[in-house]
Amino acid sequence: MAPKLSPLQQQGQLAEDAALAFLEQHGLRALARNARYSVGELDLILLHGDTVVFTEVRQRKSDAFGGAAHSIDRRKMRKCALAAQCWLKQHPHYAQAPCRFDAVLLTGRDNAWKIEWLQAAFVFEDVF
Repeated sequence: MAPKLSPLQQQGQLAEDAALAFLEQHGLRALARNARYSVGELDLILLHGDTVVFTEVRQRKSDAFGGAAHSIDRRKMRKCALAAQCWLKQHPHYAQAPCRFDAVLLTGRDNAWKIEWLQAAFVFEDVF
């Protein structure tokens, strides 16, 4: 039996579901979801053509205080990059593929979201 999710975790899962559906509608193919490592977590890992796309999903009720994009700071980027390196080590057939880090930003609540997709939101060089 799966552990019961808090309301905040449930909202996060709904946001990830919406982000994944949005990206799949735009031609991306899911490879993995919620890949957790000691160094960080990757919300979504997808394939866009031959490019591996590590995607951070952020949801906020409003754009106040900088909105969802403002919550992706250098520390978060570094954790994503380190987790991506772990994932690539576990999946060596993608190790030579081009990679990028995207962000899907959702503003609103309860499936009434405005979705913004930032392709190549950051690169390894931004954090190392």
